[in-house]
Amino acid sequence: MDFQAMNDKAILRELGIRIQRRRLALNISQAELMRKAGVARKVIQNIESGQGASLKGFVRTLRALGLTTELGLLFPEPGPSPLELAKLKGRERLRASGLRAGHGSKGGGA
Repeated sequence: MDFQAMNDKAILRELGIRIQRRRLALNISQAELMRKAGVARKVIQNIESGQGASLKGFVRTLRALGLTTELGLLFPEPGPSPLELAKLKGRERLRASGLRAGHGSKGGGA
């Protein structure tokens, strides 16, 4: 699905369809989801119909459906910034130090 080419209304509609499919796959009624999420039934109806809801209501619904782990895919952790990488570059280890005399493994060698 190319979300890039979709307008806001189409994205809300698609998200609503996916949430409804998840709810039905879990065999949960709207009323049961409403109770699990701690939101009004109208919130569930609005989400599923593509009319949207508050971010809080949306997140509570995702949590009740067991979909919060997918938020990490939506917003992956950013890596270090170029400035942080430049600062670390001088401290980057270039080679192993090897074993020092007197620091070998205990119990003798082979």
